[in-house]
Amino acid sequence: MNGRTLARAHGAFNLASGLWPLLHLPSFEAVMGPKEDDWLVKAMAGLLVGAGLTQLLTPDSEDGVTQSGRIGVGVAATLAAVDYVYVPRGRISPVYLVDSLFHVGWLAAWTAHARRAVAARRS
Repeated sequence: MNGRTLARAHGAFNLASGLWPLLHLPSFEAVMGPKEDDWLVKAMAGLLVGAGLTQLLTPDSEDGVTQSGRIGVGVAATLAAVDYVYVPRGRISPVYLVDSLFHVGWLAAWTAHARRAVAARRS
């Protein structure tokens, strides 16, 4: 997958992930578990929407894809860490361990893209 496609795919995922609780919090909570602080869910959702839109609108340039990758890695690493810390503590539903697999997948995809880009520059 080329960098621009990866940026768009991850951006679409982040956008959809953020829009879901903003558009229909009851269905989000039905799947992801009840939340004590709706404002926090909505704040996190807004950040995901912003990150996703930024990734979707990344320029068709090496710098644009690099910036999208930085955003994507930051989002994915943060959300995976939250999942792995707070599921065992019982603060969030175990379904977040499934969610974490998506984030680890994005981290793997960005890592593979970065390795290909470095190899291409060397040749």
